[in-house]
Amino acid sequence: MLNFIDGGVCAAQGFRAAGVHAGVKTHAEWKKDVALIVSDTDCAAAAVFTKNVVKAAPIHVDLRHLADGKARAVIANSGNANACAPQGEENAERMCAAAARALGCRAEDVLVSSTGVIGQRINVEAIEAAVPALCAALERSAEASDAAGHAIMTTDTTKKEVAVETTVGGKTVRMGGVAKGSGMIHPNMGTMLCFLTTDCAISPEMIKAALMETVNVSFNRISVDGDTSTNDTCLVLANGLAGNAPITAKGPDYDAFLAALRALCTELARKMASDGEGARHLITCAVKGAKSEKSAEIIAKSVVSSTLTKAAIFGADANWGRVLCAMGYSGEDFDPDKVSVRFASAAGDIQVCAGGRGLDFDEDLAKKILTEHDVEINIAMGEGSGECVCWGCDITYDYIKINGDYRT
Repeated sequence: MLNFIDGGVCAAQGFRAAGVHAGVKTHAEWKKDVALIVSDTDCAAAAVFTKNVVKAAPIHVDLRHLADGKARAVIANSGNANACAPQGEENAERMCAAAARALGCRAEDVLVSSTGVIGQRINVEAIEAAVPALCAALERSAEASDAAGHAIMTTDTTKKEVAVETTVGGKTVRMGGVAKGSGMIHPNMGTMLCFLTTDCAISPEMIKAALMETVNVSFNRISVDGDTSTNDTCLVLANGLAGNAPITAKGPDYDAFLAALRALCTELARKMASDGEGARHLITCAVKGAKSEKSAEIIAKSVVSSTLTKAAIFGADANWGRVLCAMGYSGEDFDPDKVSVRFASAAGDIQVCAGGRGLDFDEDLAKKILTEHDVEINIAMGEGSGECVCWGCDITYDYIKINGDYRT
């Protein structure tokens, strides 16, 4: 039985977290800008990073530190991406070393992430000076997870935090996560940092396999603005304190773990899409009846990534032609004459297209439906059994305002 619970990254046994203001963000001293997440014991660890060729310094450091599939802690900052910046890797290593000294572990067992402005030297001295206070603030509590979640926010308007509980091998297993992501979000992740913790006992090889499977059906199915960040990182730490028999191969225990991880990451992904920069609507695009799941995914991604479709949702305009247009340039082959489209929300459900042709529909009802925060675009392909769900948001005037002066 899988249940959503409170606690975020501190929900699992043996994990503590903290978030403080170090001074990376200089415009608001009340804003937390450095987070630390720590396990009481060594963890199996895995990560998925951006597919952008231009990668931030912390990613190169993490790739080296994850070579043995183990880690103990994560230190992360907001306000500076440490990407394309002077002494980038050196400063990322300094962040790891500072945390390691305070925690009494190897620097190689600390992972590091950054998010914020690209191209400027990070104020690593301020972070180093803040590490003692950061470690002193470590707690296993919902409040501590909340502090860590706020410390990694940039243009986010709200923290993203989820935790779940399930049963693996007869033992209660918990996992939790905090994430940030509001802009530069596009399928294949996008400026997102996501830190996941679990007390499940699982090998480095199997946790990496589970993370890869999960990212592909969660974070890689959201889109805000079509940009893919230099810093995308999704990390998972598993300390084994739940006491289950270690998962070393696929089977029922792996499947139970994977289902919980998917539920956790899917909810975090939806929260990211819903909090897109300036967004007023969460868009869920569900494609059914496609030739295959992959075909459905390609089509759904194209729809949620369409700027014109996003603009139509912003204006509560049931312009279904933009949906078909986005489907048509997705690169996927299908028969337009078999397609039907419906819009739905808490205000109702309305079919606007059948057999690839427009229907006479109640424009007032359609507008009412599209005025709700959560809006669904439901597409039936009539060609097979493939289906997929992707998430996005509308595009608003505020998106331009936020990104027009991001550095200032």
